Amino acid sequence: MPVVEITDDTFEETIKNNPRVIVDFWAPWCGPCLMMAPVMEELSEKYAGKVLFCKINVDENPRAAMDNAIMAIPTLILYSNGKIIDKIIGAVPRDTLVGAIEKLMS
Repeated sequence: MPVVEITDDTFEETIKNNPRVIVDFWAPWCGPCLMMAPVMEELSEKYAGKVLFCKINVDENPRAAMDNAIMAIPTLILYSNGKIIDKIIGAVPRDTLVGAIEKLMS
């Protein structure tokens, strides 16, 4: 399943209606964000049906960014049943993200 774009209006509903969600807070001008995009796409396919991968543009959706205290991008927040399980700030190696996803699923 591809990475799903969400907005301020769909953020809460997405988090509440899916058991495991990873949200990528990003912006199109952010180089490290663009580096993470292919990794997110790859892992969204690998974990299809187990974890919902989403991205939200912080420039177009400031409310979700503010509500989640996003101070730097990219920031990935991992949710389980609507609760924050982990937060990853900055571009990280694929293996680091895989480890966080495995923890999310356990």
